[in-house]
Order: sequence, then structure tokens, then C-alpha cells
Amino acid sequence: MSNLELDPREIRCAAGEEAGGEVLEGREVPLGGPRAMAVSRTLPGAHRRMIGAWCFVDAYGPQTATMRVPPHPHTGLQTVSWLVAGEVLHRDSLGTLQEIRPGQLNLMTAGRGISHSEESPETLLHGVQLWVALPGGHRHVEPGFEHHASLPVLSGPGFEATVMMGSLGGVTSPATAYSPLVGAEIAVDGACEVPVEPGFEHGLLLLDGEVAELAAGPLVYLPPGRSAVRLSGRGRVLLIGGEPFGEEIVMWWNFVGRTHDEIVAYRKEWMEGEGFGSVEGFDGEPLPAPVLPGTRLKPRGRVR
Repeated sequence: MSNLELDPREIRCAAGEEAGGEVLEGREVPLGGPRAMAVSRTLPGAHRRMIGAWCFVDAYGPQTATMRVPPHPHTGLQTVSWLVAGEVLHRDSLGTLQEIRPGQLNLMTAGRGISHSEESPETLLHGVQLWVALPGGHRHVEPGFEHHASLPVLSGPGFEATVMMGSLGGVTSPATAYSPLVGAEIAVDGACEVPVEPGFEHGLLLLDGEVAELAAGPLVYLPPGRSAVRLSGRGRVLLIGGEPFGEEIVMWWNFVGRTHDEIVAYRKEWMEGEGFGSVEGFDGEPLPAPVLPGTRLKPRGRVR
């Protein structure tokens, strides 16, 4: 890889080489309403909106908190729930009741429409909530839910990577994916070189510990063109990536669509109680949709 001239948003992301990493700072957002626990949202950002098909990254904790996200709808995406610490109970309009613990994957495919809730007792919570945009040919699939209690691991000198989505170094997750991508938690122990797909763009997020190339908080974007990511230290890192997503999308509230009119229709269906089913067993009312902006929502690509 040739040396790159870095701008102020860029950092040295691999020991000994200019990697051209773009730092995506997070913003604090209440999860599930104004009195809910706070999360750091690094994607979508002001400039970069997607990494592969990954279109949303929320990180939270470690903090002692109660998660309580009332029933709400989704379309055109998959939700990927991953915990470092704690436990979260998922309910959805398919009748699913599934707890998730660290090292397990909850994957919900919204497709044409689904609703769900998430809650936990007061406990130490630490994890990430991710969304994957569904490509045009699959965005209206039937909704579905998968729980994977164990996942495959790629091991190498100085690292072990649990592959939650897609493929990494020839190791493939059993979770359903609709586009070429990767999602993995990498346990770093010393200096390591993690193989990655050169045609993918990637993102790195420090989950815990100290990894020399990453600061706590921001998501670091790496453009396509590398065959490995070099890391050193001791800690856990989230790796996401995929082929650059070629479609423009409209992402508003909990919906991913393609046009303003689609989003208006989704909102109307939710507010009128149609199209998304109901979540049984949650003690509380569903979340109302916010008011739409006064201007038309525009489809946008990977960068603004």
C-alpha cells in the first residue's frame, strides 16, 4: 500500500504504515426515548453513512443500566445484537422470545416489516447494536429471526476472531447474510495481523482493553485495498466490513427504504397499527413514530 497524505480526520491505523483511516466520532443518543440509557452512535455520520452494507452502529457501556426499548418497527434491514457484558431479552411480532448473552448473536431480518422490543434488568451492560441494509433484491423478504448460541472462530498468532456475520479468513458464520460482508469480534493478545478481504471497506471499533492503533470511542474507517489489518496490545475490537454498497437508500427513524414516499407509507402503517404485527408480553406502549421533516427525504449513498 502506498503512503497517503492524511487530513486531520485520519490516523495511523496500523503499526509502521500510513493506513489512511478516517475517524468517525460518535454522538450521544438516548436508546428508546429521552429517559433511556445513552449510546454512542458512530454510523451513520455527518460524512460517511455506510461501511459495506453496515448502515448503523450504536455502542453502549460498560455501564450499570436498565435497557428498556419499547416495541418499534423496522423495514429493509437486519438488526445485529452483540454483547460484551450483560443480558438482553428480545421479543418480536413473530412471537420470538430470546435472551442474548455475551458471545451469542441475535439476528433479526426485518424485510418487508417487523416490530420488536428489547429489555434487561438493571445490570452491567456493554455491547453494540448494528444494522445491515438489505440490497434491493432482498429488501422485501419475509421477516425472520435467528439466535446463534455458538459461532466459529478464526485463530492466528496474537488473535482470536469470533465471526458473527459473513466470512473472515475462510471462516464463515452460519448467520444469514444478503450481501458480501464481515462482522467479527477480535480478541487481541500481542501483535497480530488479521486477514481481510481486499475488496471490502472496513470499520474498527475498540470494545475494551488497550489496542495501540485505536482510541476508545470512535469508529475507524479503512478503505478497500488491504489484505490484512495489523493490531497490537490486549483488548477486544469490533470489525465490520463489506463490498461498498452500490445503492442509494433512505434511512429515517427505524426504516430503510428507497424513496420518501416509501418512508411516509411505513410511518403511516405503524401509526395506524398495520403491517408490523404486535409484540406480546412487553409491559408498555409501543414507540410512536416521530414527525416527518418538512422537506422530502432524499436517497443517499455511502458518503454524504
